[in-house]
Amino acid sequence: MEGRSIILVSCGLFEKKLTEKVAKDVSREFSYPVELKECSLDISHFYNPGRRQYDANMLLHAISERAPVHELKVMGMVRVDLYIPILTYIFGQAKLNGYTGLASLYRLHNEHYGLEADYNLLIERFSKVIIHELGHTFGLIHCNNPVCVMRSSTYVEDLDQKDKKFCQRCRTELNRVREFEYE
Repeated sequence: MEGRSIILVSCGLFEKKLTEKVAKDVSREFSYPVELKECSLDISHFYNPGRRQYDANMLLHAISERAPVHELKVMGMVRVDLYIPILTYIFGQAKLNGYTGLASLYRLHNEHYGLEADYNLLIERFSKVIIHELGHTFGLIHCNNPVCVMRSSTYVEDLDQKDKKFCQRCRTELNRVREFEYE
């Protein structure tokens, strides 16, 4: 795994300040270099007009097909509303023990809930979603610790209540997985 990076791929326009802050958070939590790249994928193909949302499963599949195989993990970042058939909406999606994930900024804005804009909170929420989904790619499952980043988040309030970090149990499991990858 030496020399490999986690790639954050912007599928749409993202502010440089936001992506750089998220990249720092991800790098700090996983102790891997993080690179920012742009996506040329036309995500309009994944729009479901009946739901007025984007199909996260199909979009994740498309990102997986285009992901550079020489990198450690690839996380697609979008600004659109995501769904999977069994849920009304999701913040992100990843393949457990997989290579790719997907995170959306869409439902993380305070304005979506009739509240005043808070750019720093938006960045923090997005970092949590991305770290959580990357955790799944490293084999971590949902955690019961209320402040662990791997706790399931159905609502933004759930995101706000947890940390951007793994609890000790999840950190231990992540380190075990990483050691196994080096063997």
